[in-house]
Amino acid sequence: MRAVKRLLRSLRWAMVKAAVAGTVMVALAFLIPLGLVVQHTARDRAFTAAQRQAAALGPALAITTDQDAIARALASTDAGAEDRLAVHLPGGPVVGHTRVDAGQLGSAETQGRSRGGTVRTAGGYALLQPVAVDNGRVAMVEVFVADADLSRGVGTAWLVLSGVALALVAVSVAVADRMGARIVRSARRLATAARSLGSGNLAVRVPIDGPEAAGAPEELREAAYAFNAMADRVVHLLAAERELAADLSHRLRTPLTVLRLNAAALGAGDAADATRHAVAQLEREVDQIIRTARRDPVDAPPVVLGCDAVEVIRERVAFWSALAEDEGRPWQLAGDREPAPVPVQRGDLAAAVDALLGNVFRHTAVGTAFAVDLTVTEDGVTVLVGDAGPGFADPAPAIRRGAGHGGEGSTGLGLDIVRKLAESTGGDVALGRSAALGGAEIGVRLNTRTQVELPRQQRRRSGRLIRKD
Repeated sequence: MRAVKRLLRSLRWAMVKAAVAGTVMVALAFLIPLGLVVQHTARDRAFTAAQRQAAALGPALAITTDQDAIARALASTDAGAEDRLAVHLPGGPVVGHTRVDAGQLGSAETQGRSRGGTVRTAGGYALLQPVAVDNGRVAMVEVFVADADLSRGVGTAWLVLSGVALALVAVSVAVADRMGARIVRSARRLATAARSLGSGNLAVRVPIDGPEAAGAPEELREAAYAFNAMADRVVHLLAAERELAADLSHRLRTPLTVLRLNAAALGAGDAADATRHAVAQLEREVDQIIRTARRDPVDAPPVVLGCDAVEVIRERVAFWSALAEDEGRPWQLAGDREPAPVPVQRGDLAAAVDALLGNVFRHTAVGTAFAVDLTVTEDGVTVLVGDAGPGFADPAPAIRRGAGHGGEGSTGLGLDIVRKLAESTGGDVALGRSAALGGAEIGVRLNTRTQVELPRQQRRRSGRLIRKD
């Protein structure tokens, strides 16, 4: 689940980064040219204003070239009042404050009497504008343009454009995040449904239409369709499997009826009573299998884990002890006497112990001894079942499902049942050779780190373990 959350967060963050990158590129593509245009416009505006100031002196110069009159005309203009305007009269006299030297003035005059020009001066530029006066002579009007005038308003424009760019990025991030959130929600719903289906909730489905599925991309909708179809197929297959299990189990009723009648005719005795007890228990197990197979998993009651391993093992060994006495098998049960809670169902643990002891009776000769040892530690419970038989020729395939030990009546499922029970708690199963008896030994370790609460009837102290030689 954590990996899925990390993947969804990465997907959402990737969409945000893609939106930021795309918006930044588009903003730069537009804002940089706009900023340059604003800067060029401010420069043109400053020189255009200077040209208007120079043109304002044209009428005065056309009437007179008297220096006092020209000085009064300069003072009447804005540039003249700010000491940024000067007039170079024919013959050399200068009215006003000039910022160009003779060389710069001569260069401007050389460029053309009708065109004038601009020259670089300290702190800005000087616009030199030629104006015709009397007798075909030309006066040169000088207007000073400061560097601050060339960039006036440019900084504010850049700030505004930068703010617009940041706003666009923020909007794109918000939109991408909302889109990513919708996609992530759809993917999370699909992941949650898959996890719920895997945990046994066969009724879970992913919404495809309606407000919950609004904004989901088409690919996730198709995945939701596929998931719902898969869930329907799983329900159908499980129903068919339950019916098949119930039908196969029902076929056992006929031979069970024969066994029950034959057991009733055995008369009195311990062996006859044990046989009748075994037949009755077998009938109860078959009935339970049929009821369980026909029960809808949705309506099944919740499973409560937890039982006392010492009590269950003592009970099952006592059951098999009657058959051991009939076959002359020495047996031993030893281990801890305190209650040992394990996080498995009582019936599952009993079935696993029966599978282990049943293998001893099925695959060893009559009279072969066996022993059951129980060890309880802080983290687990270990059950060792050993015998004095020939042991395992090859332990590896013996634990594989369907492999078994071979021989008549062996399905190869017993040790697989034991293995699944151990692995469901985080434990394991080990096959080897018994050091005490010399034959096969099967060790089952059940992890007890999960907190288990025993049923009330099992909370009492377990009785003394049995030893029978």
